[in-house]
Amino acid sequence: MAEPLNATALDQLFREARTYNGFLNTPVTRAQMDAIWELMKFGPTSANALPARLVWCESDAAKQKLAALAMPANAEKILQAPVTVIIGMDLEFYEQLPELFPHTDARSWFAGNDALAETTAMRNSSLQGAYFIMAARALGLDTGPMSGFDNAGVDAAFFGGTKVKSNFISTLGYGDPASIFERSPRPAFDRFNSIV
Repeated sequence: MAEPLNATALDQLFREARTYNGFLNTPVTRAQMDAIWELMKFGPTSANALPARLVWCESDAAKQKLAALAMPANAEKILQAPVTVIIGMDLEFYEQLPELFPHTDARSWFAGNDALAETTAMRNSSLQGAYFIMAARALGLDTGPMSGFDNAGVDAAFFGGTKVKSNFISTLGYGDPASIFERSPRPAFDRFNSIV
């Protein structure tokens, strides 16, 4: 049985972690990108589907292309961050299930059922996006997840000719403390929870 994390770790992952609007001029290395994936891939997904497909926009050309498809405030964040990651979802993730979930014929649950496949891809790629954020925090990095971009345009520009669609995007780097606002309210348990 695992021991609870200490207060310092919980602060880093949750209580003191913030969503950053700007980043310090410090690069994110390929080793750090690999390390994020090596952690986030272990987060649970339905039938180990792992539908997320990530594009790490590090080059100026990639960031310019992505920024052109975002609302102006988000475009500035994309251009300024060391890396911006597109968290996409493969609508044909089930083609990987014979390898990823060999215990049974899970592919047959989704093949030919586009609505179920899309719902499953959205839910589980969103989970993987959250694992991405937590893995980055665990490794000492900061993120700025966001919507506010042209999904169809991003799909055409970065996933053209595939069955991958964009879910959301997130900047990645070492957050600039000057770029964050005062923390918004986080209500106590009884406000949004019930025990039945």
